[in-house]
Amino acid sequence: MQAVLYVAHGTRVKAGVDEALRFIEKVKPRIDAPIQQVSFLELVQPSILQGVTKCVQQGATKIAVAPILLLTANHLNHDIPNEIAEAKKHFPHIQFTIGEAFGVDERLVETLHHRLVEMDEEVKGANVLLVGRGSSDPAVKRDLGEIAALLKKKAGLHEVATCYLYGKGVSFEQALQQLLAENRKTFIIPYLLFSGLLKQHIETKIEEIQHVNQAILLCNCLGYDKQVQHVFVDRIHQLMGKGRCIYEYA
Repeated sequence: MQAVLYVAHGTRVKAGVDEALRFIEKVKPRIDAPIQQVSFLELVQPSILQGVTKCVQQGATKIAVAPILLLTANHLNHDIPNEIAEAKKHFPHIQFTIGEAFGVDERLVETLHHRLVEMDEEVKGANVLLVGRGSSDPAVKRDLGEIAALLKKKAGLHEVATCYLYGKGVSFEQALQQLLAENRKTFIIPYLLFSGLLKQHIETKIEEIQHVNQAILLCNCLGYDKQVQHVFVDRIHQLMGKGRCIYEYA
């Protein structure tokens, strides 16, 4: 029997957990699987192993692991596969497949554009700073750079720069210092799915400098709108159809 195990990131901020759960509940009716369970990578229960256990208890023989992750990095390359390898020890008869991250998709660029115009309809010619979570994986920098280029073209922007809250690449703090030097109207978009501690960190840093540069406008996170939902549903359909999965444990 087929099951889908949703894997959300997890956060200490309850609002972020609630956002993820509401998103999953909207997705569930669009997925043709008799067993659907939720799990979290960290900080929140149920864990991945607990989620797998619940699937097996309901009769699952095949589990499609659907990561709710924007970009392919260590969580998808290492953490989730390690967790599933451990679950395989407990349930050797279960077939596991692990799906892809959302990746580069023009529908996500649509949502980013909406984040701009809901803040200010006059965006042409402005600068945008796209703030990623960050990673040591170079694929994150490559993919976020591609998303930035697509947004620049779509919205007719002067520049779309990228920076990161940790890991490789330009840091968020370095990018803010550059904005102070330029004093040009700039929209900052957190390339994050949920309201968590990282979003709060961005808000705090911007509040510290807005008395110096009032041309900096903080947009909402990418979030979980309908376009994001469509992308995630497609990733699950691809996974269950075995068209695209990154790991398979038969």
